[in-house]
Amino acid sequence: MTKGNSTKITDELYAYMLDHNPPLDAVQRDLVETTYATFPDYAGMQSAQEQGPLLAFLVRLTGARHIVEVGTFTGFSALSMAQALPEDGRLIACDVSEEWTAYGKEAWTRAGVASRIDLRIAPAVDTLRAMPAEPHIDLAYVDADKGNYIAYWEELVPRMRQGGLIVADNVLFHGEVVDPSASGSAAAIQKFNDHVAADQRMESVLLAISDGLTLSRKR
Repeated sequence: MTKGNSTKITDELYAYMLDHNPPLDAVQRDLVETTYATFPDYAGMQSAQEQGPLLAFLVRLTGARHIVEVGTFTGFSALSMAQALPEDGRLIACDVSEEWTAYGKEAWTRAGVASRIDLRIAPAVDTLRAMPAEPHIDLAYVDADKGNYIAYWEELVPRMRQGGLIVADNVLFHGEVVDPSASGSAAAIQKFNDHVAADQRMESVLLAISDGLTLSRKR
């Protein structure tokens, strides 16, 4: 195997990258900082700062009007995607926590996009199964409990329109996916990555962005 790029992402290089990406607006920045201050033990669940502009870019690139997010936490990723939607676009946000998502709801209102977001507090598998079965989703973002990634995938794929995009986060799981003795969430992500790679319904690429991001396009 030939490794084509050996660039190490130092703190200085990471800051440089952020400086050359679209900056977070005041509401986004406040939500990120509030999340770290309020939930320091769980703040790692928040999508990385550079993923906000990336998700917004993908919304615009695909012309998405109907988005599904599986795993919302305090709402940064939903905020970023909703801001990129047209006024009549809709994002269904799936989560199980009223406490965490309350911070998102406040930020969505401040940003003027609350009307575009339909927050559904319930197990995400149940929410997905209750959606129309025909292909209608333009973009889906999966960033929830790793043990259910395959279940989420199997509910989403048939509902994606042709050319629709599924974005799955944490697919490198802190580097633990290469551990043959991995267990728990790392083992679940290993199985998910193999499942995605073998699924001929989708065209997928796994990228070393943040903790690993897979982009999958419906054939």
